Amino acid sequence: MRARSFFIACAFVLVFLGAARAHFGMIIPSDDLVTQGDARDIAVKLGFAHPFETQGLTLEKPERFEVWTRDGKTDLLKAVHEIKFLDHKAWETTFKVRQPGVYIFSMEPKPYFEPAEDCYIIHYTKTVVSAFGLEEGWDRELGLKTEIVPLTRPFGLYAGNVFQGVVKLDGRPVPFCEVEVEYFNENRKYAAPSESFITQVVKTDAGGVFTYAAPRPGWWGFAALNTSDEKIKGKNVELGAVLWVKFHEMK
Repeated sequence: MRARSFFIACAFVLVFLGAARAHFGMIIPSDDLVTQGDARDIAVKLGFAHPFETQGLTLEKPERFEVWTRDGKTDLLKAVHEIKFLDHKAWETTFKVRQPGVYIFSMEPKPYFEPAEDCYIIHYTKTVVSAFGLEEGWDRELGLKTEIVPLTRPFGLYAGNVFQGVVKLDGRPVPFCEVEVEYFNENRKYAAPSESFITQVVKTDAGGVFTYAAPRPGWWGFAALNTSDEKIKGKNVELGAVLWVKFHEMK
């Protein structure tokens, strides 16, 4: 009887920990700042993962994948090809930077069902690339179902800089919303001393604004989570506004 109780307790803990893991849609370009002398072709990876633990999840071909510039938006979905990212299905394209400006990449994935949470997950994901010093438009709102609109320029940042963004849902700021923050621990360079350090959590203020200071250089993901008013097959839907920002080491 004691053994049975022990195994039930262990199973409960494992389920709880699995449910507590943060999911992140991911758009990771090979370069966030294209300058004179850099290659104009950048590789852009689309994935879905627990980024700090470098545990991949399957990403089916997205519903939408676009790049937004001062000239409008361009559909990139036909340009992607399937790859393995963290040992799971993911997607990649090579994008040629043809002129100076700000390039905002955005992805809307197919709904992902997470059994541990008994809900569907849709993460509207963005990242921003700056090219050749023309920086106008980095704070552009794309009009996605939900998104993080940066208040801090999302490139040219040092580790330790404070980053701020406003969370929007249906175009309106979301007050007192939880924002999960994770580091893309790409080479497993860092180890968390406990579970609580894997996913950092902040909340937006009354105006929907959150603040975070990244302690290390690299890619950091910000995911603001809300529950949709609509359901899929009778299940709740988690809507994530995700933004990836790279912080650099001061040398």
